[in-house]
Parts: sequence; structure tokens; C-alpha cells
Amino acid sequence: MKKMWAIALLTLLPIASWAGEAKELAEDPAVEKRMVGLAENLRCLVCQNESLASSHAELAEDLRREVREQIRAHKTDEEITEYLVARYGDFVLYEPPMKSYTVLLWFGPFALLLLGAGVLFYQLRQRRKTVPETELSADAQQRAAALLNDEEKQ
Repeated sequence: MKKMWAIALLTLLPIASWAGEAKELAEDPAVEKRMVGLAENLRCLVCQNESLASSHAELAEDLRREVREQIRAHKTDEEITEYLVARYGDFVLYEPPMKSYTVLLWFGPFALLLLGAGVLFYQLRQRRKTVPETELSADAQQRAAALLNDEEKQ
């Protein structure tokens, strides 16, 4: 009986390792809700593929703290975003604005896709011109027909 209790406790032991650190919350739930809404549209500068709201990096926590402070200072969402862009550049935004130096980022993948499709189309047309179509002789056609008839009978 003691062994069963020991085994049960040992099987439940990994559950304790799933617990993570509690997220830092603002004293005011409205501030926290606004900060999370803002942070979901901002990129973590360390993780780069996570939002500022979901990142566990130390810099992300510092930036969330900075956003909370600015919210408490009664800054608008646009002012907070402009502050972060001025400090870290357009990279902090998940959807960077269309500017002369970001046009390639916005349209580059589509241009490469069209270029690749054009090259593929050109290559296929060239191959069709260089590979001649061969006509089977009457003897070869008869042998092919005989082989096909043999396979159908089996």
C-alpha cells in the first residue's frame, strides 16, 4: 500500500514543474487591460516573432513596465506607440507603416513570386522547343499495342 502511494506521488511530481511565474499585474485592472491591448500589437525586440504581451524576455517585461508608466501618465495609445517607435524604430511594430524604405518588405515577396513564376514559364516553353516530339514508327506502335493488350489480359 505504501508503494502505491509513493508511485502515485512520483507520477504527480512533474505537475509541479508546469507552474510558471506569476505575471506582473498593475494595481489597476484597466491599466493592465489597456497595456495588454497595446502590447499585442508590438513586437518583442528579443524574441522577434512574439508580441510584447506574450514574451517572457527581460526586455519585454521592462517595456511592459514602461508602457504601464506611460498609461498612468495619461498618454494616449498613439503617443506611447510613437515613443516606442522613436526609441526602437519601426521594427517594434508588427505592421510597419508603408515608407519608401519599407516598400521592398511589403511587396518584395510578391515580386519574387511573380519573377519565379515567369522564369518557370519561360523555362518550360524553352524546354518544349528544344525537346523534339518523336513519332513512333508503325512497327513500334504495333509492339506498344501488343504490350498493352497483354497487360489488359492479365
